[in-house]
Amino acid sequence: MELIKVKNLVKTFQNGDKETHVLKGIDFSCGDGEFIAIMGRSGAGKSTFMYQISLLDEPTSGEIVVFDKNTHSMTSEEKTKFRLNKLGYVFQDYALLPDLTAVENVAVPLMMQGKSKREAYIEAKVALELVGLGHRFDNLPSQMSGGEQQRTSIARALAHKPRILFADEPTANLDNESSKTIMELFKQVHDSGQTIIMVTHEEEYSKLAKRVIRLDDGRIISDQRQ
Repeated sequence: MELIKVKNLVKTFQNGDKETHVLKGIDFSCGDGEFIAIMGRSGAGKSTFMYQISLLDEPTSGEIVVFDKNTHSMTSEEKTKFRLNKLGYVFQDYALLPDLTAVENVAVPLMMQGKSKREAYIEAKVALELVGLGHRFDNLPSQMSGGEQQRTSIARALAHKPRILFADEPTANLDNESSKTIMELFKQVHDSGQTIIMVTHEEEYSKLAKRVIRLDDGRIISDQRQ
């Protein structure tokens, strides 16, 4: 089953009179249960591409269909609700709320989905235990290492069981040991059936994916299964 179908995706940024063409007519599809690594040199369009297909940004033109829904016809409110309920996100800067504990950071999005506080906290604790942070429930981000903060963000992304997990350079700010821990965690959740689309510049970590897409100058130059 195809979860994402993209046709002729174009993204152009306007800065005064200058136009920068970042994505130049990309066709792409993602099936259920895939683990896809998106690679390319700096400026190739990797993160911009992921932001379009994950509904975090609007393309200039082209068609994006996610779970049989044409996103062009969705309102901003519908997209927000769709992201909250169906998709999960992991960013390189962790994006945790600094004044909330680990369990609060994971529970808040669950409560935004309509779960009771009690239910949200139970599910948040389960997610944190899944990523090996059962001993960090009450710690603030400032009291955790970078690797622990990233694992908290992964717990937050996975707690509501998203259909697709998007990760943008999830190991970029981590040391080698923490990076390996994060990637092993990604492998484990993929082995359990989770669909993952990950932007990375690390060849070593791309080898854990089952499919590698390489971008250059806003176009896909290779798409290989491994």
